[in-house]
Amino acid sequence: MWEYTDKVMDLFYNPRNQGTITEKEEGQAITTGEVGSIACGDALRLHLKVEEKTEIILDARFQTFGCASAIASSSALTELLVGKTLDEALSLTNKEIADFLGGLPEEKMHCSVMGQEALEAAIFNYRGIPLDNHEEDEGALICRCFGVTDSRIRRIILENDLTTAEQVTNYVKAGGGCGSCLADIDDLIAEIVQEKATAVAVATEVVKAKSESLPLTNLQKITLIQQVLEEEVRPALAQDGGDVDLFDVDGDLVKVILKGACDSCPSSTATLKMAIEARLRDRVSPDLTVIAV
Repeated sequence: MWEYTDKVMDLFYNPRNQGTITEKEEGQAITTGEVGSIACGDALRLHLKVEEKTEIILDARFQTFGCASAIASSSALTELLVGKTLDEALSLTNKEIADFLGGLPEEKMHCSVMGQEALEAAIFNYRGIPLDNHEEDEGALICRCFGVTDSRIRRIILENDLTTAEQVTNYVKAGGGCGSCLADIDDLIAEIVQEKATAVAVATEVVKAKSESLPLTNLQKITLIQQVLEEEVRPALAQDGGDVDLFDVDGDLVKVILKGACDSCPSSTATLKMAIEARLRDRVSPDLTVIAV
């Protein structure tokens, strides 16, 4: 039997905000996000009532199919959301949901991840962004049993500092079916560990170079650009369904590929100059120019 906290058991036996939202006033909107499937054992439908002028969440309710952790995580999510703006809600992590509950057994952490994903789906629906523009829906399919891509696995590894395939299975179920993808998950973990080590080494070299007023080498520049895009730019673009990939670096000219909602957005030029170029100039070099290819 799983060891649950008192908070988990309280929200399991007495869930808050269960049900749907059917009534709204003028200037309010209702949006829904749905993730999981009953066939896979867990499913969550999250309903939000949003004040359109301020994008503040006025009410949050849920319908879920699953275990005690799934019900408690869904209930906790609704309590955490009311009063937040949509942008503030998008910064909510599965860790915060689990922490609100006083912790979850690691084998049940996928329930908190499901809450985070349902929230993102609801906000995407509200903003009219197709769910297939979500960065996690792009990339190679790693786990065919549960339909999990490498982008989704990569994100969960980075956000939760996961180090084993077993942990990945606990968080997103990948590898929990036939097990044929476990080697691919191990390879992805090793790749991320190497990327982190390289980033730390390059950052150390960059600090040293700046302190000695030395120009960055091309490798240092490319690695630092990639790091800024991954850690600062992509999360900001993802809030509106956009994404960006580094295509090439030619001297001080940075070529990027705009993806998702950014690809067809009429404000893509402003995105290049304000969200990407300005950030890279501040963090890497004031001489950089960014163009889309």
